[in-house]
Amino acid sequence: MTMTKDVPLRIAFSVEVPGTAEQVWAAIATADGISSWFLPTDVDEREGGAIVVHMGETDSPGSITGWDPPRRLEYAEPEWAALFGRDVDSVTPLVSEFLVEARSGGTCLVRVVSSAFGTGADWEQEFMTEIAKEWRPFFEDNLRLYLTHFPGQRARSLEVSADVAGAPDGVLRAMREALGAEVVGAPVDARGITAMVERIGDNNVFLRLSAPVPGYLGFTAFSKDDGLTTAAVQGWLFSSDAPGFVAREQPAWKAWLEGLKAPMG
Repeated sequence: MTMTKDVPLRIAFSVEVPGTAEQVWAAIATADGISSWFLPTDVDEREGGAIVVHMGETDSPGSITGWDPPRRLEYAEPEWAALFGRDVDSVTPLVSEFLVEARSGGTCLVRVVSSAFGTGADWEQEFMTEIAKEWRPFFEDNLRLYLTHFPGQRARSLEVSADVAGAPDGVLRAMREALGAEVVGAPVDARGITAMVERIGDNNVFLRLSAPVPGYLGFTAFSKDDGLTTAAVQGWLFSSDAPGFVAREQPAWKAWLEGLKAPMG
C-alpha cells in the first residue's frame, strides 16, 4: 500500500522583539542579518531567489516563495528530509513563513510558521517537535539580543563541537559547572570570558559576552545514535577583534569540550 503525503506537519509561535519593522526585516531576511543570530545563511533577496542554510557540514538549499519587505518572508526547503537520512519523496517541501508586525513602543511581533505534509511516520512529528524546541531560543534569545545590542551589524561566527561520553543532561550539567552558569542573570567569569547568563534551557545554556569581545555564546548537548552526546559551542561575536578571538579560541573551546566529564548516574 502506497502512503500518501496528506498528514499535516506544523509548528507556529510568536515573539516580540525590539526594533522597527525595517530593522527586524534586515535581521531575518538578509544574509548578514540571519547569519548574525541564527545559522550561516546565503540569501538572494528577491522572490524566486535562492536561500541556503548552512548547518556545519550539511546545507539545506531552498527558494524564496514570498518576498514582501518589511512584512513577509516565505521560503521552501525541498530536501529537508534528506538532512535526517530520510526519503525526500515521502514528504512535501518544508515551507517557513516569517511575518513582521510593527507595534507601539518600538517593538515588533514576529510570527513564525513552518509546515509540510508527510505520511504520518513517527520521525516526521518528532522532527517538527524538535525543530520547535530548537528554533524558539534562537528567536527568543538570539534575535532579541541582536536587535537590542547589535542591530545592523554582521557577526563573526564561532562553531565547534565534540562527541562526549555520557547522557545529554549530564554533559550539559558538566558544561554549566565548568562555566559557573547556574542562575539566569548571574555573572560568568571562565576561560577568559566575562559574561552573563541569559538562558538555561533543557538542552542549552546561553551567555551574553562583554569581554574580551562583545556578543553571545550558546552551549548545547544532544544525543547521538551511538550512545555518545554531541556537545557544541556556537558564538556570534561583534567587534574588529572578533576574527582574532575566533582563530585563537575555537581550538581551545574544542579542547574544553573534549575534556568534559559528565557525572555518572
